Amino acid sequence: MQAPEVDDYHGPQPAPPVAAETAASSSFRNDVYPPVCSPSTLRLQPPLPAPWSTGLFDCCDDVSNCCVTCFCPCITFGQIAEIVDGGSVSCGASGALYALMFCVTGCACLYSCFYRSKMRGQLFLEESPCADCAVHCCCESCALCQEYRELEIRGFNLHYGWLHGNLQVQNATLPPSVEGGMQR
Repeated sequence: MQAPEVDDYHGPQPAPPVAAETAASSSFRNDVYPPVCSPSTLRLQPPLPAPWSTGLFDCCDDVSNCCVTCFCPCITFGQIAEIVDGGSVSCGASGALYALMFCVTGCACLYSCFYRSKMRGQLFLEESPCADCAVHCCCESCALCQEYRELEIRGFNLHYGWLHGNLQVQNATLPPSVEGGMQR
């Protein structure tokens, strides 16, 4: 075997760049050009569920809400549902549906437990002390009070509703708009 001549050797040659269509073709082999990131390294772990800020039986921490929830749970439920739904359904509509279900079936807790599950998913809360439906079926008023307190602790003002209070808090960082354009 002959040694290569000095003029013929130009050092190691870089691999030609792989075009997008070459990568998509069947001739592209992963063992020759392995991907920089494999799909297994890109998986994001969901945050671990956090405990509730207050206990299920800490209803008397907010006495006014406790009284409203005890005598008219549809009001508290409507306020919670409006925030959890992001304002897509009004407080009045959710509260009225809750009251209708309570009057017709007596089991409005089956409706409200779905909102507890939805809220837990949005706020990454743990399912405690037991399953959401069991909490609402056994302690409906306590569950609604706990959900109300949790939303208040997280900065939501349930008295004003989504459009009149909580949405405005999110837009507070925007610069003020000038109405009527520029005038001299």
